[in-house]
Amino acid sequence: MEELRTEEEILAGKHSVLEALRAGRTLNKIWIAETAQKHLTAPIIAEARKAGIVIQHVDKRKLDQLAPGVQHQGVVAQAAPFAYTEVADILAAAEAKGEPPFLLLLDEIEDPHNLGSILRTADCTGVHGVIVPKRRSAQITATVSKTSAGAVEYVPVARVTNLGQTIDRLKELGVWVVGTDVDTDQNLFGSDIFTGPVAVVIGNENKGMGRLIREKCDVLLKLPMAGRINSLNASVAAGVIMYEVLRRRQEQE
Repeated sequence: MEELRTEEEILAGKHSVLEALRAGRTLNKIWIAETAQKHLTAPIIAEARKAGIVIQHVDKRKLDQLAPGVQHQGVVAQAAPFAYTEVADILAAAEAKGEPPFLLLLDEIEDPHNLGSILRTADCTGVHGVIVPKRRSAQITATVSKTSAGAVEYVPVARVTNLGQTIDRLKELGVWVVGTDVDTDQNLFGSDIFTGPVAVVIGNENKGMGRLIREKCDVLLKLPMAGRINSLNASVAAGVIMYEVLRRRQEQE
């Protein structure tokens, strides 16, 4: 098996590889299973040939080794390491579009499937960028890319050493920081701050937001719950909030 330096350099699945190609990401090589369905691989082969990327047809077991545990659909690529961005660049991109910044801050989201799902919805709802801490957080891996269906190529992700300090800096720049909490009175659907510069904090799957991060939020909102189980999957909760922000912003247009 060829040596690969980090899992971050492996992309697996039709959507992940095709969107990476279309986004112009540097791919060193693409492996395609000899048994892969032609209608899945034809667009990838066409894009790869245009970009001059080496394609190798191999036994499916080779792909199982390259992307263990990932549903690769017979397509795996080795990419240059994921290019994280800077928070300042995310804010500049929002300004260039003439839109108030809409950021997501992920406070120790650990499950790569949750991170991938959040990125996929972020792409759909106009989020300008996602901020994750460097420690105790899922990073961009093959699983995240696969779950995001390629959205990881279009949603900028910044990695920061200290999420609390990043929140302080955003507040200095006039961005409202909104946290979600079950023990607060203010309802998500009753809030009126989403049309301005906003950063939404999504807490850990089990613990929610950390105490320090919770205290730094300008506003705490709760998602209304009609059922008996007072919890939502982190990526589902994030999706509800992102679409509420999008809805408010579209009403303003």
